[in-house]
Amino acid sequence: MQYHKAAFLGQERSRKAQMKLFEYTGFSMLTYTIKKGSSGFEPVGEEMLVGNLNNGREIIIFICDKDGYAKAQSKSMTIDQGNKIVEKMVFDGFIKFDGEIKTVI
Repeated sequence: MQYHKAAFLGQERSRKAQMKLFEYTGFSMLTYTIKKGSSGFEPVGEEMLVGNLNNGREIIIFICDKDGYAKAQSKSMTIDQGNKIVEKMVFDGFIKFDGEIKTVI
């Protein structure tokens, strides 16, 4: 896929993820919109999986695709706050992503 097509489609998918995460966290930042695929550039996937990174003191929540490419991320928050939000998102139908999250942190 051509870069500009992948970027346009990926941006739409990432913005949707950003707005959805905002509903849960009150803040959401756009991250990846494209990824390198076997045949060139590809947009991030349509999947909306919830994942998190925990450094032992704080947590950041992500919405990512099936390959772990983060499309949106929250601000860091306490682990207790983050776990409650992730639990709510899973209760609401999100699937938990337990693999390696690829992000721009």
